[in-house]
Amino acid sequence: MLRIVPADPDHLEEWRAIHNAIIPTAPLGTDDVKERATRNRLTLGYDGDVLVGNATVRPPDEEGTAVVIVRILPEHRRRGHGSSYLTHELAEAESQRPAHIGTVVLASNEDGLAFALARGFAEVDRYLLPGDTVPFVDLRLGEAQRPRRN
Repeated sequence: MLRIVPADPDHLEEWRAIHNAIIPTAPLGTDDVKERATRNRLTLGYDGDVLVGNATVRPPDEEGTAVVIVRILPEHRRRGHGSSYLTHELAEAESQRPAHIGTVVLASNEDGLAFALARGFAEVDRYLLPGDTVPFVDLRLGEAQRPRRN
């Protein structure tokens, strides 16, 4: 069973290491992660005592879109961790009552794109960060796949 915990200040380096392993084209420094932690919900996912992934939940932007990004290390994929983690983080995002829920996947992350598409996300945009050669893919979750609000 996946255990999800906040990435407190003592564990931001673990969060950063997973981010940089999954998104090598846009590595974050320590200060970048500390800043992100002030505006986003950052968590770590454990299978027992083994760190298997991390996640980010961005609050709704000016268009009302909350963003949920789940990253599972390749050696821990296809064991249900991503599905469990995503379900948990989608509920967290829904608690902020967004108009839409999106995610972002590096285009070269074929596993991540297939995972998002299989769970009802649809591509809405591709873009390059300055100096990059691999685009990011913005996806949006269909209404039928969103958790029910109470």
